[in-house]
Amino acid sequence: MLDLGVIEPSTSPYCSPVVLVKKKDGSVRFCIDFRKLNAATVLDATNIPNPEDLFVELKGSRMFTSCDLAKAYWQVPLDEASRPFTAIQTPMGLMQWVRMPFGLVTAPATFNRLMRLVFAVRADVFSYFDDAVLHSPQWDNHMMGLRNMLMSLRQHKLTANPAKLHIAYDTIDFLGHCITEGTVSPQPGKIHKILKLETPKTKKQIKSLVGLVSFYRAFIPSFSDLTASLTNLLKAVCPEKVVWNSQCETSFARIQEMLASYPILRLPDFTKEFVVRTDASDVGIVAVLLQAHNDKLMPCKYASRKLLPRKTRYSTIEREALSVIFAVSIFSRYLRMSHFILEVDHRPLLFLKQRKAKNARLTRWALALQEFSFTVRAIAGVTNHHADVMSRLG
Repeated sequence: MLDLGVIEPSTSPYCSPVVLVKKKDGSVRFCIDFRKLNAATVLDATNIPNPEDLFVELKGSRMFTSCDLAKAYWQVPLDEASRPFTAIQTPMGLMQWVRMPFGLVTAPATFNRLMRLVFAVRADVFSYFDDAVLHSPQWDNHMMGLRNMLMSLRQHKLTANPAKLHIAYDTIDFLGHCITEGTVSPQPGKIHKILKLETPKTKKQIKSLVGLVSFYRAFIPSFSDLTASLTNLLKAVCPEKVVWNSQCETSFARIQEMLASYPILRLPDFTKEFVVRTDASDVGIVAVLLQAHNDKLMPCKYASRKLLPRKTRYSTIEREALSVIFAVSIFSRYLRMSHFILEVDHRPLLFLKQRKAKNARLTRWALALQEFSFTVRAIAGVTNHHADVMSRLG
């Protein structure tokens, strides 16, 4: 790092400890304990991009180029006045950082601000930390966009990693997802890891399992219902060494089965009308966001939530109405700016747009929906297969 100009000798009165962390492959990761420095640092309020918002931008694109910056943080120079605060002790003496190190509490926000600056005028490029994606509807646009993208990097003296530069693909892997024209699906390599998971034996392993499969919960109808038997094992009254019963095995096998089919979701298109379907079971509520594609309603996203014990005692209409409130809340970024259709298989829910309810809770929920523009449409239960069938798995 000294030879690369990343660090330099220091006479700073400050010093953060170096921590060497052993990796699974036996190699060592060089880390720095910046906790005291971070505690005294003024936080940066720059927001981190939401992956869901980034995926929406890809609607209509058929060609993709992705690039990864080489040693990304090290490409950001530190202000000279800030360098002494980053000093570390090494066998060669006290050193301080010339380039931005990992571990600083403001580093992620700083880097994202830089990437936004680099591609500020480029509607066909978005970035997420050190990953940048160029997307275009056709070849000619893409080649021109690629030239401009690389020129922007050169102008700001940033270097891409050639090994991670993928040019003009019709499918790309991005943030654990496989993106192609108008659709998003789980990345095959990630699914393979989930399918190879062994039966968990401890609470820690249960948490790891649920956390891993939760990454793809948007692809799994009634995810919360399916994982209820697993999360129940994490309750304080349960022993650290879990009892993996047949219900747990069935639920996990069902999750693996769904992911093994490599489910595909349509990328939301704000030029088309959205359809929302909801349902409720005794243990959870589910929702699905749909849009028409080739005269057929296709799912854009699934959402579900396990009911708290007190909410399992709600009446049927209250649970069904709660599923609507949940759906509109979780899909609000797609529904707030346009009219949508709410399809329900519980006819009493038609009151949401037609009359006042005698139940205070239902009235409060109906009023909360006033800011949205939607039409309630009753459908047969057999039609609501996207939400209803899966909500009964619990």
